Amino acid sequence: MRLSGSKCDILDAKGQEAMRKPGMTTDHLDEICHNACVERESYPSPLNYNHFPKSMCTSPNEVVCHGIPDNRVLLDGDILNLDISLYHGGYHADVNETYYVGDKAKADSDSIRLIETTRQALDMAIEIIKPGVPIREFGKIIEKYAVSRGLVVVKNWGGHGINSEFHPPPWIPHYAKNKAVGTCKPGMTFTIEPILALGGSREMCWPDDWTNVTVDGKRTAQFEHTMLVTETGVEVLTARLENSPGTPIPMLEVANGHANGKLKKQ
Repeated sequence: MRLSGSKCDILDAKGQEAMRKPGMTTDHLDEICHNACVERESYPSPLNYNHFPKSMCTSPNEVVCHGIPDNRVLLDGDILNLDISLYHGGYHADVNETYYVGDKAKADSDSIRLIETTRQALDMAIEIIKPGVPIREFGKIIEKYAVSRGLVVVKNWGGHGINSEFHPPPWIPHYAKNKAVGTCKPGMTFTIEPILALGGSREMCWPDDWTNVTVDGKRTAQFEHTMLVTETGVEVLTARLENSPGTPIPMLEVANGHANGKLKKQ
């Protein structure tokens, strides 16, 4: 699992090169990802998984998850989630991150609030992982922070176990008052991958049977890591490198979901 997790550095190794450039197509990003998996002697887990046709998921703007790479051109001001999973040495690993596309996105206060809140919500959930922690606790932390930033949790999707299987139990909800059972135990490997939205949480699926989008057309963001529960805490198997692309941007303070002009320290 450690080795397969380390191979997911595709987000780092290829991110600086091409993954957030306006004018590029998501199909080209998929090609980059596929070739990087081959270079790492790995198989892209999504490819042909339940008939998914590509090697990664690319979800721009209002796409909640499972966007299929195509000839769509990325525009300055877009935001884009890249979800990379691979199979190496008998084990899967799974990681995703939402990026700013161009300078316009980095200057948009709503996009910054959305992306950085989602990034931090995942970090806050990871911080409490240790043996004995109930799985339902992650959702409490994530939703409480999301609401405090004027955002909502998209509840239909959650984290999952991961090992020699791609999506085994447990199911890990990202919202409060969930009914998840079980506690963290040493040796468990699973993902946490919250999706937050600027508008409502209602979604619909496109005719391709994969692409899920918000009904109101508002943007969403998602972040994910693969974790190993240790005897004393947690090891993030897909941890970022010091020079990883997509570093945080300071958020404005918000009151009832609206920026008030004060920077929030990270």
